[in-house]
Amino acid sequence: MWAAGRWKDVQVLDCGGGEKAERWGRYVLVRPDPQAIWPRRCGAEVWERADGVYRRSPKGGGAWVRRAVPESWTVSYGALTFGVKPMNFKHTGLFPEQAVNWDFMAEAIRAAGRPVRVLNLFAYTGGATLACAAAGAEVCHVDASRGMVQWARENARLSGLEGRPIRWIVDDCRKFVQREIRRGRRYDAVVMDPPSYGRGPSGEMWKIEEDIAAFVRLVADVMSERPLFAVLNSYTAGLSPSAMAYVLADALCPRFGGAVGCDELGLPVRSTGLCLPCGSAARWTAGREGGAG
Repeated sequence: MWAAGRWKDVQVLDCGGGEKAERWGRYVLVRPDPQAIWPRRCGAEVWERADGVYRRSPKGGGAWVRRAVPESWTVSYGALTFGVKPMNFKHTGLFPEQAVNWDFMAEAIRAAGRPVRVLNLFAYTGGATLACAAAGAEVCHVDASRGMVQWARENARLSGLEGRPIRWIVDDCRKFVQREIRRGRRYDAVVMDPPSYGRGPSGEMWKIEEDIAAFVRLVADVMSERPLFAVLNSYTAGLSPSAMAYVLADALCPRFGGAVGCDELGLPVRSTGLCLPCGSAARWTAGREGGAG
């Protein structure tokens, strides 16, 4: 497992019974997690003193029960700072397990010894964008949600990166890639964090199981002659890390060589010393190591 174990502001305190208790800066949040099928280790000192709890509704969806949680606050990962807030559908605006990918990308960019242009697709609130920009890359950040792009721009400001060469694009990712190919614009690295389901700004439908293989083949056409890396994430339970790796290898290795590595992503759990699984990732690199981390 690729575990994001360098966080200081975010920590999984305990998990079990279909929920997880996490510390986000000063505040403890309890959220559903269907993979936490084991018993809880901690008692009331963690679970009953949470500052915010997300409760599912039997009618679908759910809502936050807030005790002492503000509307928003910030957490930091190294030099990067992110605004977080309890949102609908239990999210906070940040997936902290992705930090292990941020570290991988930043290291690859710094070690490249040349200018690197990164395309971040389905870029959400910009964790990968900020990590790559802070490492010295030129970044194009693309997401279909105007609100998420604005949030990412605010995170760049909070991190002192508003002056870096970042293009902020609100668009359907597939259509944007097609236009970039026609324009002749190419990228040395691509990050893809697609949702399981989604709609573009004009109602374009996306279903990852049906669309991801063709999408990655399309992305191969927007990569430069000397690409550095590609990262593909998945939070869809039916798609294993190996399936994501196969998709990347099938699209990129015949053209560019290199190798692919894959694994689950996870976060350390304070109460047990184990890691909570939080999705999967595959990495293509131009080198032989296949992105092993």
